[in-house]
Amino acid sequence: MHTYLSPLVSLFSQNADSSQAAPMKKYMRDQFEYLGIKSPQFKLLMKQHLDGHGLPPVSELDSIVLDLWSLPQREYQYVATSLVGRLEKQLPSGFTRTFEYLITHKSWWDTVDTLAGGPVGVHFKRFPAVQEKYLSKWRKSEDFWLRRTCLLFQLGYKEDTDFDLLCDLIRENLDSKEFFINKAIGWALRQYAWTNPQAVKKFVKATPLHPLSRREAMKHLE
Repeated sequence: MHTYLSPLVSLFSQNADSSQAAPMKKYMRDQFEYLGIKSPQFKLLMKQHLDGHGLPPVSELDSIVLDLWSLPQREYQYVATSLVGRLEKQLPSGFTRTFEYLITHKSWWDTVDTLAGGPVGVHFKRFPAVQEKYLSKWRKSEDFWLRRTCLLFQLGYKEDTDFDLLCDLIRENLDSKEFFINKAIGWALRQYAWTNPQAVKKFVKATPLHPLSRREAMKHLE
């Protein structure tokens, strides 16, 4: 384990609460083990660690994040996404390979959405050539979490959203029966509707969306 993580793991272990771990695990459909550290305390512990140790060097973030991803308790994956988010504007272009690993391992909405709508979106805006390369790969992937990331990475783009691209990505997934794809389609459209409601209304009217996608897209428009 990277030396940066030793005091953090010790701090988190000391604050584990087994009475909270069981219901947290159940909420996530028993997919992950938990220390039992809920969000308010998690934030306090992260602050305590960062106050004492600072952020890790960007050059070592890849190793640190992968070490965190290898630990069984889910809170450590949340530490990883938190660190990535704090350093998102400093990441080298090659960190995209790490993003791909994080999205496709221990995959669930909590980590995938945190990455997709935040650091991945920032990364793709910083490196347009990287965006083009990885979108061309991810949008065709059998792994629906990568396709969900393609649908969600522009959530924070507002007027910079490439709506034509988003529409193309949605059309490519119209036949999907996967809940997380259809939910993402609606979420992406609903988010862009705050910027351009008429464009979203026009697209929804003209496109045979899954009922879930349509309902989510029109939530604030009807």
